[in-house]
Amino acid sequence: MSSAPLPKWASKPCIMGIDEAGRGPVLGPMVYGCLYCSLSYQKTLTTLNFAEPIWVLPVKLLKFDVTKINLNEISHNSAIGLVKRVLDMGVLLTEVYVDTVGDAEKYRVKLSEKFPGVKFVVAKKADSLYPVVSGASIVAKVTRDRALRNWVLDETAENMQRNFGSGYPGDPETKAWLDRHKHMVFGFPTIVRFSWGTCKPYFKDFVEVVWESDKMDEDCPNNGRSKHQQKLSDLGFTGYKRKSEDIESSGKGRCKFFQARKLQLVSKF
Repeated sequence: MSSAPLPKWASKPCIMGIDEAGRGPVLGPMVYGCLYCSLSYQKTLTTLNFAEPIWVLPVKLLKFDVTKINLNEISHNSAIGLVKRVLDMGVLLTEVYVDTVGDAEKYRVKLSEKFPGVKFVVAKKADSLYPVVSGASIVAKVTRDRALRNWVLDETAENMQRNFGSGYPGDPETKAWLDRHKHMVFGFPTIVRFSWGTCKPYFKDFVEVVWESDKMDEDCPNNGRSKHQQKLSDLGFTGYKRKSEDIESSGKGRCKFFQARKLQLVSKF
């Protein structure tokens, strides 16, 4: 977010559009972005070449990890975060246009309750109906494309390649990349969204990994199975939902195998 002073028009009624890029791809981040400008520019947005006094604000890149979370909830929270940031900057935001995620009316009510002083318009295909949303869509797409071009892979294997295409499931280059970079034990590189349907056909070839503790049922509570006993498939392939870090590190429900060795499940290094 720019630290430059806001233009004078920001103190007058303004409109904002919000849209995302990367909701459908099987790899890479999802990006939410916004575009806002003076309300007086609303009718002329279609003729502008984005050289007029319009400000754009790309939001954070949203990376997916192996923990299951409702995608609509991510979208709602991102939109709410953008509206809050723009208001906190001192922009006199009076109208916001958003592409619907889930039930349009429920989404509108949710946003209106959060920001009672702002009028919200939530509609399907908002990017094709409202120019201010079209502009936000461009912001999000350009930001995502740049992120993919500059992506630093976590994996360091010598045979890792970057020609993964657009990341969309129908992209032949993306499909070929997935096929070349699958691993029978570890699945895919972390840039891939394991839970996406595109990945499912590959799972049948993966090796099922059983931790040593799985064979120590007699030492485990809860009918012989620990709360935190996991198979590798639980970490993305079958939608295992991670418990809170407090519970994970407390030792409750863990097998004596882990307790005796003072082992804890960690998610941050």
